[in-house]
Amino acid sequence: MRETMPQTPIFSSMLGSSCSGQVQPDMGERCVDPVYQDGNLVSGSLEALIERLVPTMDYYPDRTYIFTFLLSSRVFIHPHELLAKVGQICIKQKQQLEMGTEAEKAKLKSFAAKIIQLLKEWTETFPYDFQDEKSMKELKEIAHRITQCDEENGTVKKIISQMTQNLLMALSARSQYQEIREKFRQPVTDKGTILKTKPQSTQKDILSVCCDPLILAQQLTYIELERVSNIYPEDLMQIVSHMDSLDNHKCRSDVTKTYNLEAYDNWFNCLSMLVATEICRVVKKKQRTRMVEFFIDVARECFNIGNFNSMMAIISGMNLSPVARLKKTWSKVKTAKFDVLEHHMDPSSNFCNYRTALQGAAQRSQTANSSREKIVIPVFNLFIKDIYFLHKIHTNRLPNGQINFKKFWEISRQIHDFLTWKQVECPFEKDKKIQTYLLTAPIYSEEALFIASFESEGPENHMEKDSWKTLRTTLLNRA
Repeated sequence: MRETMPQTPIFSSMLGSSCSGQVQPDMGERCVDPVYQDGNLVSGSLEALIERLVPTMDYYPDRTYIFTFLLSSRVFIHPHELLAKVGQICIKQKQQLEMGTEAEKAKLKSFAAKIIQLLKEWTETFPYDFQDEKSMKELKEIAHRITQCDEENGTVKKIISQMTQNLLMALSARSQYQEIREKFRQPVTDKGTILKTKPQSTQKDILSVCCDPLILAQQLTYIELERVSNIYPEDLMQIVSHMDSLDNHKCRSDVTKTYNLEAYDNWFNCLSMLVATEICRVVKKKQRTRMVEFFIDVARECFNIGNFNSMMAIISGMNLSPVARLKKTWSKVKTAKFDVLEHHMDPSSNFCNYRTALQGAAQRSQTANSSREKIVIPVFNLFIKDIYFLHKIHTNRLPNGQINFKKFWEISRQIHDFLTWKQVECPFEKDKKIQTYLLTAPIYSEEALFIASFESEGPENHMEKDSWKTLRTTLLNRA
């Protein structure tokens, strides 16, 4: 049997953006309504696309199509309903083979193997589709029918048993992670406290834990890869499903909660606020200047590694108003390196410079021999916005009612790229001391950051003076 997605690349051309799945010779009689353009599938009815998903005695869909359709189908049909339709087609084909000639009956085992392979790819790539009882019931029903094709030696039964066991393990692991994640889901501001006095100069800071920018960048990358590994393709597809439910003014109770996406986005915010906190809480200007330059070097190392998400978070933290307003501090900073970083993250022309750098990192990753060269961690909120933009500018269905498969092909291609990058094994050893600090160090709220900033360098204009006056009044009222 073939390897299952996503262990190996499934898109025939990573540089192309159109579906490469040609019409199979035997498919002409099965489905006549899918529309092809230059040999590429661009649209079709849901029924025809489902039929194209199900193997026959002489046909097996290419893995690109399987991934794209299974990913996008949830926008139109519940996974358990799709399973039921797949099961109905399988049973119909099985019955036709059983009533056929001896030669056709002999092909039952081959047919069963193809159906199992489809189910195997489905359960491994989208295990969360089987979290509810309805989906598991449909899966067991199909499995039971298929085992009848090979009752003599029981090989099919053993394979199905192993597939089911692996699925249950995957669901259990994800459930445990969700329980742990729930305990630590807190907004950024909950981690900070409003300061009434400046912290002591002897208080622990990031430089006392790690003074090497490269090592800190590596530990940030370790955290990024660890967190991104818990984001699944169906999580990303919820962006489309959720927006559709909002557009239609209805609540979809079946939509998987996007906790994984929120948790990862929250990490970005936490890192930005941590950077700002570390800078603003420093008492002496000389040390504060050193802190700013340290984070600039960390961001540069993140860029070199291919960790664009941490790089952007650090830059965002330094661009927050409480940090950006520290003119006396910035006047002492060697800003040439920071200017280069900001150039890479320039938002003009839809972040053209960043996208060029990302494309370069992606190409490096494809030809890399070492894990260090394979690392590509995109700016996550920009990646999400790209999917959202694709969803908003293209309709799910065409005027004739057919599904706009070309749209979902492009979305799935981008999601597949992300899945490929997230599977890179982190080449850096975990430093518990550094990571504990990064993940648990106190983070100031925006209000606390401004207080610390004004105490470091007093207000310079009427607006800042008014803000400082308001903050002090607030503190006195809380006392």
